[in-house]
Amino acid sequence: MVFSFMFMEEIRPLLLLLGYQLSEPSSPHFGIWMSDNLVGKGGYAEVYRGILQDGQAIAVKRLSKSSSNERKEKEFLTEIGTLGHVCHPNVSSLLGCCIDNGLYIIFQFSSRGSVASLLHDENLPAMDWKTRFRIAVGTARGLHYLHKGCPRRIIHRDIKASNILLTANFEPQISDFGLAKWLPSQWTHHSIVPIEGTFGCSTHLAPEYFMHGVVDEKTDVFAFGVFLLEIISGKKPVDGSHQSLHSWAKPLLKQGETEELVDPRLEGAYNADQLSRLAFAASLCIRASSTWRPTMSEVTARYFNYRKRC
Repeated sequence: MVFSFMFMEEIRPLLLLLGYQLSEPSSPHFGIWMSDNLVGKGGYAEVYRGILQDGQAIAVKRLSKSSSNERKEKEFLTEIGTLGHVCHPNVSSLLGCCIDNGLYIIFQFSSRGSVASLLHDENLPAMDWKTRFRIAVGTARGLHYLHKGCPRRIIHRDIKASNILLTANFEPQISDFGLAKWLPSQWTHHSIVPIEGTFGCSTHLAPEYFMHGVVDEKTDVFAFGVFLLEIISGKKPVDGSHQSLHSWAKPLLKQGETEELVDPRLEGAYNADQLSRLAFAASLCIRASSTWRPTMSEVTARYFNYRKRC
């Protein structure tokens, strides 16, 4: 069986076809599906590491054989369609896709894994402040691009540390677009949509989305605020006592005790000005009312000194 992977030069409608014999045991590429190459596994998909003939490392995401329901297939196809429109250094780059004998998406391989895996692994050294700030800035720029700079504006709807991947030089890339929605070119209303996906922890979801299914770009802004708190504190979105991160942080932010938010593993090794900017941005992003949250354009311009349009 020959798999035809469609490699995107642009969405443009040119598709380059590259055949891979991935399902035949006699093929040299069949070994990609070996367990040693498994680098990630979610609710409905598995991600494997592979190498192209030119030596480029790739990640191949395939729909799990056990995930054959229509909704999961829809999310997978949504991710393919959405990623075909994006091109930004802080958004995962789509190299190609395959719809023969299964559903597959091919990305550039992110050698550092996700922010969540590095930030919360107790067996790894604490992530240094410079890297944390770099991740915060890059993620803000990527989200700003999705909302304002992309040819078709996008709401991600699932911004969280496990969906932010890192390149070899710790450049963040927003990934996993299975729940993404298009934004109208002229946004004039809120959209009521059903809550989708499998959320083991819903603390990164905006209250209006989680409770009522109301979604717009401010839904992502709230999630970004929670992500900033995670970067600053090193804490997970919900702790062992089931307290949400933003509920824990709000009193400290209100009282201006931003230093109390900082991950103690840093032992005071952080930039006070950068901390102040991240903490203040987070405090605005996690406001209960979406009306009072800033846009990502405002966040990047005011707190990350980034005014260049993507």
